[in-house]
Amino acid sequence: MRIVFMGTPEFAVPSLSILHENGYEIAAVVTAPDKPAGRGRQLRTSAVKDFALQQGITVLQPEKLKDPAFIARLKSLEADLFIVVAFRMLPEVIWQMPPLGTFNLHASLLPQYRGAAPINRAVMNGEKETGLTTFFLQQEIDTGHVLLQEKISIDENETAGELHDRLMETGARLVLQTVKAIEDGQAPSVPQDTLIRAEEHAGRVLKEAPKLFKEDCRINWNNSLETTHNFIRGLSPYPTAFTELGGKSLKIFKSSMEKTEHTEPPGKFLSDDKTFLKVAVPGGFIHLEELQLEGKKRMEVREFLKGYR
Repeated sequence: MRIVFMGTPEFAVPSLSILHENGYEIAAVVTAPDKPAGRGRQLRTSAVKDFALQQGITVLQPEKLKDPAFIARLKSLEADLFIVVAFRMLPEVIWQMPPLGTFNLHASLLPQYRGAAPINRAVMNGEKETGLTTFFLQQEIDTGHVLLQEKISIDENETAGELHDRLMETGARLVLQTVKAIEDGQAPSVPQDTLIRAEEHAGRVLKEAPKLFKEDCRINWNNSLETTHNFIRGLSPYPTAFTELGGKSLKIFKSSMEKTEHTEPPGKFLSDDKTFLKVAVPGGFIHLEELQLEGKKRMEVREFLKGYR
């Protein structure tokens, strides 16, 4: 079976790696074009490209997915199956091309958390469980027939970054499992409408996972203790929850909760200038443990307090 793999960030690398290790023929990898990054604006390659080049796999980096030359090149590969992990939305002419179809790995239990930020949104909402889904692509994003799913629990203090890393490895195994099922003609294909009815019958509300923008990451200290803690860990390490301190932006990467009754106004900072920095919220205090003040490096709170009063 010849496969074309499409992906860009680190999240996609284990899925590509496990297919390569298991002897599947990767006809080519499609990934994002190199982009200037950092202070020197030097071209940076994607994690998927780096891995593919190390393994001697052909790499395609189209600027536009509808470019006739790129589409012709894809057709010439005569692949049986396309696999998408953390890549752009594909035009229909591409996902309909391979005879065995095109499937995507999504970091949620579809139909829950359709959208660009399923890991962040699940943690921000204080979910105790999420998972992974492989599904065939169709016209509307994240709506295709479901192939396989795997559930994963979320720890009450786990950050989105920590969950991302666990899902990345589990997702690779699910991709391999899906490829084997398709190869054997044993892959299920369940319409999401069926799953939606099951969710509704169980009394569960469907939640979306839209893309996060900067203003979505501003902390509202009027929210409850748990809501604020979930908000911070759900945005850590990226795109990062933030507030203001002394007129400067303050990013918060890690926090903990202190449940207690108090009379301090929401958003008030309290500190002993040595060991702790906490912020009042309804129902207690949010202890800031890892943070980054505008213009400074990321650091633990004790280190931060040595240089800030």
